[in-house]
This record gives sequence, structure tokens and C-alpha cells, in this order.
Amino acid sequence: MSLGITPESAIPRQSLTSAVADKLRDQIIRGEIAEGTQLRQDAIAAQYQVSRIPVREALRQLDAEGLIAIVPNRGAVVPALSPEDIEELFAIRALLEPEVLKLSIPHLTEKDFSHAEAVLRKYVRELRREDRVSGWGRLNWEFHSNLYARANQPRFMAIIRNVNNSGERYTRLQLYLTHGIRRANEEHHKILELCRQRDVAAACTLLREHIEYAGQSLKEVVHQRRISAQLADESNRRPKS
Repeated sequence: MSLGITPESAIPRQSLTSAVADKLRDQIIRGEIAEGTQLRQDAIAAQYQVSRIPVREALRQLDAEGLIAIVPNRGAVVPALSPEDIEELFAIRALLEPEVLKLSIPHLTEKDFSHAEAVLRKYVRELRREDRVSGWGRLNWEFHSNLYARANQPRFMAIIRNVNNSGERYTRLQLYLTHGIRRANEEHHKILELCRQRDVAAACTLLREHIEYAGQSLKEVVHQRRISAQLADESNRRPKS
């Protein structure tokens, strides 16, 4: 496995685990490390010029984030993106989140709106920087969860949080691969404004459409990438004339 790392790109000795995790996360999201790739600790340690300890810890971190899977007898592997998983996760979100938002909107305070605005400003700044792609999913959840917070539905929120954790990889990929940043920003601002106006029906409808569009657009991109990869593989297998 070659990650394209040169001696000049060796990681400084501080925060090694986070630095290794950041570099691997970025390459996985961008598709520079392909689906099905086995991430060998010794190879990564050699190319990043670090010991295997921070590499092992970084891989555990990425496994917890759902970006890689640690498989018995194979070690760390970048799992394939499943269109079916994408469809299911976003369908669950589209069902649950508007219901919680509906309960929350009447009780949201000006402090809640100000906090959501502050998160959104930071989110917009981060979306302009592809080197901050690792934080996109977290900020997306922070914005949405702030608007759901007054629903007083802890079990509902626990389920939604778990679904978002499972789908955070997909959220980042959807924004990065589908170039959906502008639309996401516009819809986030509109959802916030509708919440401020206490327009429950319109806010919940837009939220549902926002989630459904994100899931469908990512599913289509993943499907097209898979077809392109298959065609390229078939082309490479054909005998050269």
C-alpha cells in the first residue's frame, strides 16, 4: 500500500495519534485510500516515520468513527460504501429528526437561536476549507442537535445521536463528493429562520427534504463511482491489441 507520503511529510512528534488519524481520515474521505484497502500498521508507521503505537491508536479511533473496520485475521480495512446503508441511515434520520424538531421548536429560546447561529457561522467557515473535512460531520450534528434540544425526548435523542454517529462518514462524504456545500448552507440558514418564526410545519418539511436530498445525492454518487470502477477494471482486464 502506498499512501504517497514523502520524507518531508513526516509528522511532528506531538499529538502523534491525532495527527496520524487526521491524515488517514482525510485520505479515506477523499477516496485516496480505496475501498477494501488493508491498512497495515507497519507500512503506515514507516511512511509517516512514527512508531506503531500511535498508528494502532489512530486506527482504533477511526474504527470508532466508522471510517474503517478492524476485521479478525485481516486487521484494519477501509469498508466499502454501501448504497443500501446510505439509504437506510438517511431514511431513519428523515423519519425521526422532523418529529423531534416539531416538539422542540415551541420551546426554543433566543439563546438557543444565537448558539445555533454561532455554530452555523463556524460550520460555514470550516466548509470552505477542505483540510477541515474531518470536522464537518461533528459541526453538522452540533447545529441540528441544538435545534432538537428543547424536545425533552432523551431516548429519541439517543437514537438520533447513534444514527448520526453511524452516518457521520456519510455526511462528510455527501458534502465533499456531491459538492453539496452551498445547498446545505442555504437550507441550514432557512431551517434556522423557520424555527425562529415558529413555523413548525415548514421547518419540519424542509428538514425532511434536506435529509432526503443528502441521502439520495450521496447514494447516486456512490453508485456512479462503483460503475466507473467496474468499467475501469473490465477495461484493464481486456487483452491489449
